[in-house]
Amino acid sequence: MLTNRAKLSREESLSDHLAAPRTAYVVGTFDTKAAELGFIRDRLVAANVPVRTIDLSTSGKESSADVTPREIAKHHPDGAGSVFTGDRGSSVAAMAIAFANWIEGQTEIGGLISAGGTGGTALATPAMRRLAIGIPKVMISTVASGNVAPYVGASDIMMMYSVTDVQGLNRISRTVLGNGANALAGALAFHDASGPSATADDKPAIGMTMFGVTTTAIQQISDDLADKFECLVFHATGVGGRSMEKLADSGMLSAVVDVTTTEVCDLFMGGVFAADEDRFGAFLRNKIPYVGSVGALDMVNFGAPNTVPEKYSGRTFVEHNPQVTLMRTTPEENTKMGAWIAERINQIAGPVRFFIPEGGVSAIDAPGQPFHDPQADSALFDAIRAGFVETDTHKLISLPHHINDPEFAAAVVAAVNELT
Repeated sequence: MLTNRAKLSREESLSDHLAAPRTAYVVGTFDTKAAELGFIRDRLVAANVPVRTIDLSTSGKESSADVTPREIAKHHPDGAGSVFTGDRGSSVAAMAIAFANWIEGQTEIGGLISAGGTGGTALATPAMRRLAIGIPKVMISTVASGNVAPYVGASDIMMMYSVTDVQGLNRISRTVLGNGANALAGALAFHDASGPSATADDKPAIGMTMFGVTTTAIQQISDDLADKFECLVFHATGVGGRSMEKLADSGMLSAVVDVTTTEVCDLFMGGVFAADEDRFGAFLRNKIPYVGSVGALDMVNFGAPNTVPEKYSGRTFVEHNPQVTLMRTTPEENTKMGAWIAERINQIAGPVRFFIPEGGVSAIDAPGQPFHDPQADSALFDAIRAGFVETDTHKLISLPHHINDPEFAAAVVAAVNELT
């Protein structure tokens, strides 16, 4: 039998183990950034954080890191020879692929931090995006003050602008790099490895897509489902849809209410809130209930009016605000989108209920509103009906209501309750 002192010692040891931070990965090109990355490593070690250094250099030089470039390069689908080509552009692209593949096999990773310019950022961030939401990720970069969408994507990467170039240690770089290391150390100290703020009392999470012109529908649906689900609403701005699908791929969603599929418009017509070709892909890969519709497929999003491509002159536009110009989709465009959506929906692995709101697909697609166009809507609906393959689990449901009508929301809620 343990004495009280022994019991206390054992409990303290267990408590210390549970509280101990998991390993921080310090990542970058050690052939050119060894001093800067070493500074980050030393700050983390000083904070009692276990550290592993990962070298993504493509120069072929000897490495002092814990994991060498040669070890990482082996994880490229075509082997290490595809990484060390002598051409910087192709080498960086190949090493990024290899590192993203390598990172998926690491089970002890607590968080990841890197520092660099465009090359270092391009090398590290694809792997960061492979990590689950909630695992701390810090990228210190010279490009963090510009368009970071290609680097961050749908992930929760924290990006810090380096101010000076990540070249040499000075009063500015030491401050920024130190802040980055401290941010990761703090995140690791408080990180819940069970997932993003999960508790035993949490309800299952359901993902929902919304645009300003479908807000009324989502508010009604989420209000009716709030007792059963934690409703996570995603703004359908391209990255919003990808964020929802990333959570689905990470096993964090129990179902989806994807009633606002407007990102497909921008994908087809070159708008600024475009989905990518993998739209709906998470639901092809995961058998979670899918309830969808055609919300805001009447509009393509551009920036200020002077940014609209010349080829679209003469079309119907609405200035949503000074920075967003909406363009009405045509029957021809809707036919193409409808066929593509039906093809993708047919491949969804889990149960499907897909709704067609015959009364209109957005707040400005209604009688008296600027995008009201029954012919264009009919082309969309007919294309979906023609391509949709109904099965025991996949159902297409047409309703004589507008997407923002209470009757439409009630039908969606009933479908969610049926499938869950």
